[in-house]
Amino acid sequence: MPDYPQFSATSVINMPIMKISQRKAEHIRISLKESIQFRQKHTGFEEYDFIHCALPELNWEDIDTQIQVFNKRLSMPLMISAMTGGYDGALEINRKLAETCQATGIGLGVGSQRQIMESRDFIRSYTVVRQAAPDILIFGNIGISQLLNMDRFEPVTEMAALIGADAMAVHLNPLQEILQPDGDIQFRGAADCLKALADEMDIPVIVKETGCGISEAVAHKLFEAGIRWIDVAGAGGTSWSAVEAHRCRDKQTAAVFSEWGIPTANSIEMVSRVPGISIIASGGIRDGLTIAKALALGAELCGAAWPFLKVLFENGEEGVTRLVQQWKKELEIVLLLTGCRDIRELRQKGILRKV
Repeated sequence: MPDYPQFSATSVINMPIMKISQRKAEHIRISLKESIQFRQKHTGFEEYDFIHCALPELNWEDIDTQIQVFNKRLSMPLMISAMTGGYDGALEINRKLAETCQATGIGLGVGSQRQIMESRDFIRSYTVVRQAAPDILIFGNIGISQLLNMDRFEPVTEMAALIGADAMAVHLNPLQEILQPDGDIQFRGAADCLKALADEMDIPVIVKETGCGISEAVAHKLFEAGIRWIDVAGAGGTSWSAVEAHRCRDKQTAAVFSEWGIPTANSIEMVSRVPGISIIASGGIRDGLTIAKALALGAELCGAAWPFLKVLFENGEEGVTRLVQQWKKELEIVLLLTGCRDIRELRQKGILRKV
């Protein structure tokens, strides 16, 4: 067995290990079996349309969707967003997703790595990602609630090294923490904590929401804290309030807040007004046209989780590969129909209009 790092955080989490693993398994089960998508609120992308170019002056073979990001070349500006890890079934999920990402040339984020700070029982559910996909872009993942309980950040550095992460994502999920059983609802000092982490890490720190979006004011605070990458993770895709409604006792409160958040497109607009911030768009990304709109609004990379989880369980790795290829083809069609040779032109031409 490899000599895994010994994590050294003090008083990080007091929750029993099996309860954390059970929660992770429940999240996957609920996401697959229950209705947990936003119902009334949309992503905001439906408010935009591209200006059609009937004379593109391009051949199909001229179209190029590749990008260079975090020192990795991707076949298209797409990653499978943070999903899972830390329980028995997560190993196979992450292995299959990683193999597909390696084959298709897109990135992958692992689920929260909090569990490995306390136990090595399910550590392979994380390490399998880099083993299965040696060349892809990989993001690590830890929650702001866990960072706030650390007295030093060596464990985060060790977690990133453990999976060969190209960047470390810190997720903000105050609404989910409030709703979920045993959630951590202490958030004071988060900006200072993020600044200290960004100063210490030798890889980029990404701050991401979990379905409620990032406002312009928060983006300014994050920039002041030294954060240069934000995943807006806006409203319109998976509602974590709806997920937690299946786990918590106070289902009425969870239902009231099931549509809470800033729609993804609006969040991209807000964050793009903060100079120096690079944007990852997630939250309701469901096809290549939506990817194109997110890029034209200001995002550099897009992410999605639920569609890939669903198709993995329904159609296996081949289904995930087909979905990536379908989205890539749709993005290529948008490029051609807007007269754009590549992603750079799509982001710079100003060809998206509000309808």
